[in-house]
Amino acid sequence: MLIIAIFVLGYLAIVFEHTLKLNKAASALLTGVLCWTAYIVPGDHHVIGAQLMHQLGDLSAILFFLLGAMTIVELIDAHDGFELLTSRITTLDRRRLLLTIALISFLLSAVLDNLTTSIVMMSLVRKLVEGDEDRMYFAGIVIIAANAGGAWSPIGDVTTTMLWIGGQVTAPHLIVRLLLPSLVSMAVPLVWLMARRKGQCTRPQASPPDPSSHGQPTTAFERKLVLIVGAGVLVLVPAFKTLTHLPPFMGILLGLGILWTVTELIHKRKHETARGSLTVASALQRIDSPSILFFLGILLAITALQSDGVLAQLASGMDRSIGNVDAITMSIGLSSAVVDNVPLVAAAQGMYSLAHFPADHHFWTFLAYCAGTGGSILIIGSAAGIAVMGMQRVSFGWYLKRISLPALLGYLAGAATYLAIAAAS
Repeated sequence: MLIIAIFVLGYLAIVFEHTLKLNKAASALLTGVLCWTAYIVPGDHHVIGAQLMHQLGDLSAILFFLLGAMTIVELIDAHDGFELLTSRITTLDRRRLLLTIALISFLLSAVLDNLTTSIVMMSLVRKLVEGDEDRMYFAGIVIIAANAGGAWSPIGDVTTTMLWIGGQVTAPHLIVRLLLPSLVSMAVPLVWLMARRKGQCTRPQASPPDPSSHGQPTTAFERKLVLIVGAGVLVLVPAFKTLTHLPPFMGILLGLGILWTVTELIHKRKHETARGSLTVASALQRIDSPSILFFLGILLAITALQSDGVLAQLASGMDRSIGNVDAITMSIGLSSAVVDNVPLVAAAQGMYSLAHFPADHHFWTFLAYCAGTGGSILIIGSAAGIAVMGMQRVSFGWYLKRISLPALLGYLAGAATYLAIAAAS
């Protein structure tokens, strides 16, 4: 009961982060450590200590993967690799631009992740659209498309990565089964917004380049090379896991090593001060370290609940009260609109073992869809939404009035599509 009380209080602190003005990473770390403290003090120190070290091995795989992926993305951005995308978008028509932004977000999220994609795409929107009202509608479709794109890719969302690393799903199965439902979940709100946003948008005036933004301007060759190599090593991570049977974090670290070597070689003739933010050392300083610590803290708390048997009791309780696996999964997806989907998926992994639901079971695949796309219903329900909320200052109320309903309809339509495909196969 003490562990549950600590977890609930810690989670409330995370949900009301902005009200309390307390970073969610701090709340998560306190929650994780205190849960394990409450678990070990009255128990067998040797047994529980061994449990913690075993759980830490699984957590480290996720954290090293995130660290490597975020560093690779920062290197691409430092070399202005993403500018190759922005320079090709010339339309001013709101409908066409909504469609373009949605498709790019959907595809980019599958290769990168929904958090990084939302940051990149909102930076793109700021260069393409002037006016806060227009930008907020684009922000809504960026959140929905980034979450939908991340749901069908093993590296597109932290939750799908967790399921993939945990062995609950395989990359080919996830892509085949969830691509169409994820596309439907994006298409429904996209059509809704396109029907209500007509006319031409205004493009902001181009600002002069900031010479201090990078230590040294990059050449066209450097931008293309870093983008191709960076995106390539990210895409090849699932193939590396399949061929070598090594954990995905080994593939991402290999990719980071390759990109690191490439950037060192192309800048080796430049002076140290001129290389500026183009180095890996600089990229490591810019990555979102609090997010990594947040994942560590919340996953530590979940593993404490798992090790103490709380999640197993919760699973049996849900089976008795709800019974239907699909209803349980959809309820988890709807809950992710209010509560971060990372602990929800981590809880599901703790509640149901691979002996209960083997790899690529219907439950795990549907969970990847529901947890990934359900967070779009409210702006606080996903990392992408929180990031956009901070960048564009989209209020909770504005999003609830104008985006939540089409996002919910898209979620339900995608779920129905998945269930129809599963029933036919």
